Amino acid sequence: MRRVVITGMGVVSPYGKGVDKLWLSLLNGESSVRGMPLFREIGGLRSHVGAIVDGIDIKEIPRKYRRSMAMMSIYATIASREALKQARVDKIHTGSGRMGVAIGSTIGSTKTTQEFFEDFLSDYSLQRMKTGVFFKLMNHSCAVNVSQALGITGRILSPSAACSTSCQAIGYGYEMVAFGRQDFMLCGGADELHPLTVSTFDIMNAASTHYNEEPNHTPRPFDRDRDGVVCSEGSGVLLLESLESAKERGVEILCEIIGFATTSDISNIANPAIESMQDCIEQVLEDAQLNSEDIDYINAHATATIQGDIAESRAIERFFGSSVPVSSLKGHFGHTMAASGAIEIAAIIKMIQNGVIIPTLNLENVDEECQGIKHIQKPEEFEINTVLKNNFALGGVNSSLVLRRYVNE
Repeated sequence: MRRVVITGMGVVSPYGKGVDKLWLSLLNGESSVRGMPLFREIGGLRSHVGAIVDGIDIKEIPRKYRRSMAMMSIYATIASREALKQARVDKIHTGSGRMGVAIGSTIGSTKTTQEFFEDFLSDYSLQRMKTGVFFKLMNHSCAVNVSQALGITGRILSPSAACSTSCQAIGYGYEMVAFGRQDFMLCGGADELHPLTVSTFDIMNAASTHYNEEPNHTPRPFDRDRDGVVCSEGSGVLLLESLESAKERGVEILCEIIGFATTSDISNIANPAIESMQDCIEQVLEDAQLNSEDIDYINAHATATIQGDIAESRAIERFFGSSVPVSSLKGHFGHTMAASGAIEIAAIIKMIQNGVIIPTLNLENVDEECQGIKHIQKPEEFEINTVLKNNFALGGVNSSLVLRRYVNE
């Protein structure tokens, strides 16, 4: 197996365009969560907060590609361009057949689905349907639109595993490069915010509803007063390649991926199980050939749901006790769904580079049920070499990655 490294990363987040914008906002402890007036117009929807992307110029993507893109594909394309630019990848690589794409979303564009059926059900006519609609609706929309716009001719993969999507995409891309099936993989996820996304969690009593008048105070991962998920949107994309390729090209190596695991929790389709999370963590440590004491920092999935945060806390405690720093970034910019793993890994890489741990925003009073692990509640200077990244999704899809600082031997 070949060693796999990350040489490029791109982000579109609720803070705006670019990894640097994300990093500076996290360093400053800024929340991007705001009140959403549109949500108040939806009957029965109790959660009125969210985090949305602003300041994106969609016209930077040529119209011939943009006309088949919903906003999630636009986010993914912009993030992909940033990753390729940083990795100094050009058309020779994208069109070689040795670069693939693994980019997923939770589902196709909900906004496009709504607009189509509003029109169709008005008179049951398809006469006004435009040819580009289907390409915005299909579940692999982000992956194929990125491939078309950037001229990528290799393998295409489009995982769809809700909150685990981009973590899985990166893991599967890592395996493709490691086994020599592709030389480069552009990996990540994207999602766009829609009231129906929020309603999914609201109906399950898992969306934040108590902070509608104080949006910056939610979500509150691990906190005693947390009350659920805050949904958001964006895209995160990483460029993976073999270590040999990166060295040969003379590009900066941002990080190395050394372990990946994904498991299915069959105990309950909605409620997380501690044992299944523990199994996933155990498998990723085994894949990375590491022991628990080798991990310097854990970036938790921690979405601020009551049950999810408790289960993850106990799973982490089982292996690491209170010796390894733990934080979640969702207090800063909410849950970007399919994009969350990749956006958070971009932030992790910046933490490694800058020697600082970003704390869990809004964590003021640690829930008794979430104690037993080392919570980070303020920025801390810390040398980080090896990181465990968790993403756990509805449907029992658990995923974990291990990332390591690259040191030129």
